[in-house]
Amino acid sequence: MSGAPVTTYLELSESGGGAHKFYEVTVDGTSVAIRYGRIGTEGQLKRSGFASPAAARAAAEKKLAEKRRKGYEPAVPGGRAPRPVTRRQVASAASTARATAPVLWRFRTGASAFGIHIDDERCWVGNQSGDVYALAHDGEVLSRFSLPDGVKCLVADDFWIYAGCDDGSVYDLSSKLPFAAYEISADVDIFWLDIHQGVLHVSDRNGGLTVIDHEDEFQWSRTGTGAHAWMIRADDRAAYHGHSRGVTAYTPEGGRQLWHTATTGAVLFGWQEADSVYAGTDRRLVQRLAKRDGRVLADYRCDAVVYSCATAPGGRYVFAGDNASSVYCFDESGDRLWKLGTGCGSALSMQYLDERLYIVTTDGTLACIDASPAAIEAAERGSLPQTQDIKSAAGLPAHTPATSAEVLPTVSAAAAGDTAGVIVECVRQEGRVRVQVVSEGYEPGWYVQFPRAIREPGARFVVESLHPASGGFYRVRGTIRRLL
Repeated sequence: MSGAPVTTYLELSESGGGAHKFYEVTVDGTSVAIRYGRIGTEGQLKRSGFASPAAARAAAEKKLAEKRRKGYEPAVPGGRAPRPVTRRQVASAASTARATAPVLWRFRTGASAFGIHIDDERCWVGNQSGDVYALAHDGEVLSRFSLPDGVKCLVADDFWIYAGCDDGSVYDLSSKLPFAAYEISADVDIFWLDIHQGVLHVSDRNGGLTVIDHEDEFQWSRTGTGAHAWMIRADDRAAYHGHSRGVTAYTPEGGRQLWHTATTGAVLFGWQEADSVYAGTDRRLVQRLAKRDGRVLADYRCDAVVYSCATAPGGRYVFAGDNASSVYCFDESGDRLWKLGTGCGSALSMQYLDERLYIVTTDGTLACIDASPAAIEAAERGSLPQTQDIKSAAGLPAHTPATSAEVLPTVSAAAAGDTAGVIVECVRQEGRVRVQVVSEGYEPGWYVQFPRAIREPGARFVVESLHPASGGFYRVRGTIRRLL
């Protein structure tokens, strides 16, 4: 008789450090079930079988001992509150525009979508169900990711793509296997994110700003002068933080305030160019501010609350999306060039590339609009292209994040010498577990942005390749395999 199942429940909740996780182990005869994740969620479940009850108990105790060494402590499920999460309440009315935008193709993700990133190779979209899709510029669906919670936004740092989620994690989607690269403090209700040279900037419900370095270590924070901070943009000069009382610029190191500008209305979205930031507000405006001193340089007037904005390179054109399912285009000085209905809801985020305006909307659609002058002129006359509806990507495999060493592919020690890739090792330095390169040909003093959950002192991993990034660290490209 193996007896009744025995369950051990541990939690790690750090004040200011970001961790807010649980780890539960249940031993039932020769079976061990491990459930882990963010406090307040169901988490992920892994089951393993063993040759005997004694072997199962030994394996379970080994896992629990590892967690206790990391600071996990016994707790009661439900004793700590889950992370506060605000689902953005968005309304979408019918467009008042007299014509409809020339939509070349559209892809329906199935849930309201805020996340968008368009680069030279792919179109990325993430929705509130945690689904992220990468599409070609002609609409072909190339890959699919399934994240644990709703996607607040998608951001890029060079050619690395990150998804910020309601579970408090920021996932690196650049490798074949996505992983949680950053964890946000449990008391921060995330509204928006930006990443610049590996440094993560988080704006939140209370109007605060938190800055975290590439190793997922807290750097500095500011409480802000307003609430509901839906805008954060960063560059070498400053972090530009938009909230209910305007836009505030802070120095990259230490967060000293450089300037503050009271905008006309609460800021609901932000964009940036080299010398300007753009704030979309609830007073039907997009305002362009000088990065140097915060002066208002131009106003772009819409007919309803502005949900999103974007620009053509250099700010030659300024685009906006309102809460009445319309999109606008202005010239640099602020003169309106056109207004058209989307035909698929209100644009919650947008981006312009090569005479195409890409939007993600309240009904979860990623739409590609032909924004060339000829196409717009034809649309205003009522002549529209045949819109291609992209087929569902249900048949594609959904890549899920690696949150623990237990879910990573492994390679035996005997085969390690034959494994192609770069070997990295977890080492403890000054109370922190860092990941360093041990393969020849790399600078050992540089560190690797690596999944925090699998940083174990002494552990070695093989990664497909590493790429140096500004700031003196490497980023992982490709799969991660643990060396036994």
